[in-house]
Amino acid sequence: MKQELIRNFCIIAHIDHGKSTLADRMLEETQVIDKAFRAEQILDDMDLERERGITIKSHAIRMEYPLDGTRYVLNLIDTPGHVDFSYEVSRSLASCDGALLLVDASQGIEAQTMSNLYLALENDLEIIPVINKIDLAKADVEGTEHDIENNIGIGSDLIYRVSAKDGTGIRELLAGIIRYIPSPLGDLRATAKALIFDSYFDKYRGVIILVRLFEGSLHRGEAIRLFSTRKVYHIEEIGYLGLEKIPTAELNAGEVGYIVANIKEVADARVGDTVTTEKDGCLEALPGFREPKPMVYSGIFPLDKEDHTNLRDSLGKLKLNDASLTYEPESSLALGFGFRCGFLGMLHLEIVKERLLREYNVPIITTTPSVKFIINLTDGSQKVIYNPVDMPEPANILNIMEPIMDVEIIVPTEFVGNILNLVQERRGIQKDMQYIDEKRVAIHYEMPLVEIIFDFYDKLKSVSKGYASLDYNFREYRISRVVKVDILINGEKVDAMSFICHEDKAYQWGKSVTEKLGDVIPKHLFKIALQASIGAKIIARSTISALRKNVTAKCYGGDITRKRKLLEKQKEGKKRMKEIGSVSIPQDAFLEVLKADRS
Repeated sequence: MKQELIRNFCIIAHIDHGKSTLADRMLEETQVIDKAFRAEQILDDMDLERERGITIKSHAIRMEYPLDGTRYVLNLIDTPGHVDFSYEVSRSLASCDGALLLVDASQGIEAQTMSNLYLALENDLEIIPVINKIDLAKADVEGTEHDIENNIGIGSDLIYRVSAKDGTGIRELLAGIIRYIPSPLGDLRATAKALIFDSYFDKYRGVIILVRLFEGSLHRGEAIRLFSTRKVYHIEEIGYLGLEKIPTAELNAGEVGYIVANIKEVADARVGDTVTTEKDGCLEALPGFREPKPMVYSGIFPLDKEDHTNLRDSLGKLKLNDASLTYEPESSLALGFGFRCGFLGMLHLEIVKERLLREYNVPIITTTPSVKFIINLTDGSQKVIYNPVDMPEPANILNIMEPIMDVEIIVPTEFVGNILNLVQERRGIQKDMQYIDEKRVAIHYEMPLVEIIFDFYDKLKSVSKGYASLDYNFREYRISRVVKVDILINGEKVDAMSFICHEDKAYQWGKSVTEKLGDVIPKHLFKIALQASIGAKIIARSTISALRKNVTAKCYGGDITRKRKLLEKQKEGKKRMKEIGSVSIPQDAFLEVLKADRS
């Protein structure tokens, strides 16, 4: 295929701005799928993606479209829209020559859209603004155009208006892609150099890697080398990405396709890595590669202890398809044997939980999420902890450093006061405030990650009636006054409920957790003390009153002393029971701890 007839592009958008639906209409217009079929979200093949209306994994597909008597090849590289998957977005953008900036006419430009736009501009991509959902009654097309002109500097004559739902404007948009997005460059005679922008595991063929060739060509049967691992493989099959894979003899510079090379694990073919030939391969990798780093850590334990082996096998299979998931064995006195897992963010954690249940039928419990803390000890050494249980004794700690994030919140001006109050409660430090237009403002903060991971996003949506959008990136580790809070049930520590928080929040969080537990732990025949403590100091307490059994019910007739004897006997029995009795903690209690108010 001649390079001047190829267009490689992606769609960048915030969650729920219609990216997957727009891709569906393009596939119909280019006759990749039958219009009569009318399936929704073709590129979102996971049930979870369809239900939540989000793209979790990036996808790619090849389309052909005629314009002015010439047939062009359009390679759409789909991208996730959530902040947790921003690295996948960056690699997809690096594989493209242009991007469609998709904006919902009823919501305008949001934080994640701007974040992805900056990534696209860093990659020198040609930007084509597209306003979607123009068919909605509440669509503000002129206002959205004004936003785009102010933020990007592109005139209204170059902005496309579409309705991905009913197909309005799709033909004009396809023609615009061909006219304005440049064809790929690259020397066909140079040494092969390809970027891996996605990979997934096929149980029959091993890892299938999706690549964009920047230089040279790759052929079936050729030996290839992966830069990060230095491992060598032989190409068993190479081809294009239609709805079904289309095998071919070779891929050339500028083209997008797949490679099957008997690779055993997804971790060996990392997103962002460079593929070259073993013989006379390129000397420098393509820029931008980095290891995905987990930001949130949580313990995962099977509901049924007999499912431990199934859970271990399921996590192993899941990691084949998700290289950013990390896990290692962990044990808990309360929950038995499980795994300490690392996630990109809270959405990533939720997705993994759902997939474990749906795809592998393993019901699980997750412990309170935590982040990575760096502890400087008095002996001059450093310790990195992911689990509150691993916190050293306070006497040995010089200081503790927690991760700080750069946060951008875009919100309508009427909700600015609510946002300022919310972020102030979460220890946010305001850096600046920029008015995008007369209706919306972008506020930039520095915030501790531990304040974001619990319910910050839900609270943000609540105080802004759903209009605020959030984007965040790691900034640095900073010394902070954080402490470990233990939860005691009847004087016994429950390690799975321990958490680390700022000293000023310890009482509030501890009280919230003990009250939640008081609602879900059933009454016993003795009082149950629910306590939160920092070391030996109790900072919060709730009490579950004893279940009172009426021992005098069968006592009829006689004087009052008979009843007193029965009540005294019951009292003595309860004392003994409290000394030796153990509290049965229902599984719901561990889930309720996650729902405790952290404001």
